[in-house]
Amino acid sequence: MARMGMTLAAALVMGLTTLAGQAQAKASIEDKDVARLVSLGGVCVSCDLAGRKMTGAKFTGANFARANLIGADLRGAVFFGSNFEAADLTRADLRGAEMRAANFEKANFNGARLSGVESAGANFQNANLSRADMTSSEMHGVNFEAATLIDARLANSELNGSNLSSVNARGADFSNAEINGSNLSGGRFDRAQFRNASLTASHLRGGSFAGADFKGADLSGVRLQGVDLSGARGLTQDQLDDACGEARLPPGLSLKTCGNRMKRITVIRGMPAPPAPPAPPAPPAPPAPRR
Repeated sequence: MARMGMTLAAALVMGLTTLAGQAQAKASIEDKDVARLVSLGGVCVSCDLAGRKMTGAKFTGANFARANLIGADLRGAVFFGSNFEAADLTRADLRGAEMRAANFEKANFNGARLSGVESAGANFQNANLSRADMTSSEMHGVNFEAATLIDARLANSELNGSNLSSVNARGADFSNAEINGSNLSGGRFDRAQFRNASLTASHLRGGSFAGADFKGADLSGVRLQGVDLSGARGLTQDQLDDACGEARLPPGLSLKTCGNRMKRITVIRGMPAPPAPPAPPAPPAPPAPRR
């Protein structure tokens, strides 16, 4: 009986401890102001956290899919391997946040503040970033495929190695941005600003750039395929001499094909082996012996 009583007592203590932990976690979410540097994990699908102050919060392996974070204060927050698919972050403040391998697919960042964000490998596929402020952000290798970036501000940002294919970035500002080695295929960049931007070794296939401004942009090694640049502004022949491909251009400008360059590389790599040297002539037969 004594042993049974001790077992029941231990179970009761463990149960109370678990309930207390759950209550504390729930309270940390439901409090109006979440403590700075609080660590949030687990599942909080469709949580209502609109307007909450969560500065410096750490989301590690958390699932906040479809969460309501409208107007939330997430300055300096850290998102490590967390899922915020279809979350609503309209007008949220994420200045100085850090995003590593986080998923924001189909999330709504309309009018959000993301300046100074540091991100690597984050997923913003099909996300709405209209009128979002991403100035001076570092977003290397980020996936923006089919995202909406209408009137978004990305001046002085670093988007190296990013996927911007099929985006709707009409009126977006990429001035002084680094977009090197990125994919801009099939995007709508009408009226977008690329002034003094660097697009070195990026790939542009299809897409529209009516009214886009390329003044001072670096197009070194850019490959253009079926791109309509006829309505673009600020393009010069010097810029296009550093690019190659085929595109519709403003009057008076031309573009060399990439075929010759590729052909030279092919010839170098596929050069046939030199022919074998001819066999040396056979030595003359010795004179016949005298009799």
